Amino acid sequence: MKAAQNISELEFIALMAFLMSNVALSIDGILPALTDIGQSLNHTDLTDLQAIITMIFLGLGIGQLFFGTLSDSLGRKPVVYIGGATFLVASVFAVSAKSLELMLVGRFFQGVGLSALRSVSVSIIRDLYSGDYMARIMSFITVIFILVPMLAPISGQLILEASNWQTIFYFQMGFTCLTIIWFGIRQKETLKINDRIKLDRYLFINGVKAFFGFKETVIYTLISGLMTGSFLVYLSSAKQIFQDQYGMITEFAYIFAGLSFFLGLSTFFNGSLVLKYGGKKLASFALYLFSVSALIYIILFSYTENPNLYVLLVFISAQFGCIGFIAGNIRALAMEPIGHIAGIGASLNGAISTVMAVPLAMLIGHFIDQTALPLFVGFLACGASSIVLLFALEKIKKPR
Repeated sequence: MKAAQNISELEFIALMAFLMSNVALSIDGILPALTDIGQSLNHTDLTDLQAIITMIFLGLGIGQLFFGTLSDSLGRKPVVYIGGATFLVASVFAVSAKSLELMLVGRFFQGVGLSALRSVSVSIIRDLYSGDYMARIMSFITVIFILVPMLAPISGQLILEASNWQTIFYFQMGFTCLTIIWFGIRQKETLKINDRIKLDRYLFINGVKAFFGFKETVIYTLISGLMTGSFLVYLSSAKQIFQDQYGMITEFAYIFAGLSFFLGLSTFFNGSLVLKYGGKKLASFALYLFSVSALIYIILFSYTENPNLYVLLVFISAQFGCIGFIAGNIRALAMEPIGHIAGIGASLNGAISTVMAVPLAMLIGHFIDQTALPLFVGFLACGASSIVLLFALEKIKKPR
């Protein structure tokens, strides 16, 4: 189901994608600069530097709990402005940091600010769409969104060659400002005054109770957390794998962009196929392929060193191709029953999945030192666990 919208669908898709893309830009844009940041902060331990990536995810998870609830009361647009301002202040703090610990504080609050942009975007989409229509819109938004992970490392690499890592942060701040100005001018408020929930101490508690009252929402949220965790493992360890293990120093940004292309391509096809086959069927099939592909890699390369680079790229591309059919569909399925609490629902969905993902990524990433094998062990664990949850959901829904 879809509702009327004042701007064209194409502009709406682009605008929501740009709001969400601030997250990807703030993460992927600095990947080529991690070594430089570590040297600037007198901290060169690669495992510790992974925290620069994972801490922003922790902020994303926690921040959504606050901003999603607030958007159900104040409306969607004011919360985007508050989140944008929080991100800009945190960015200034991070870029001025003199130690890794202070940098991580700045990154955490960057994530808190960006959580408003991401969770409110999902709330706006749910205000206007539902069911497979929402999955379709989410897929096309993700196609544009994927362009940022493709281009962000390249832009970061180019900025790094021309200037320094601090300039990457300034570029991200400028992108955020332009996006929020576009949003403020063109996007109308989607939460009607009559639909707003009075802000009181029971608002969040009642929203949590309603959220956990829908078993489908809870299980799909857990699956989303597992898949986010598997992807975060890749994000936080990509630099180690390609630059340190394979020696692809300058080529890293282009390899990262190329792999992101497969994610965008599969997401595009998902947007075209979801109305025909349904999001649940596509996501379930992709989860099986995701798990089987990871298992094949583990069987082939458990007792050897890293395979040829092109072999590794083929397997990671296959994983990304599957994620393109999983991520948007699973989130749409989670949001389907909770349109009446879209703000709180989107925040809980995002917060739970993100907070699940951070410890998973930190645990698995700790073992990625000499080979990429732990990455695929993580893929298999997350995929297999998701399949078990799908079976559990079917058993719960089956009439007795």
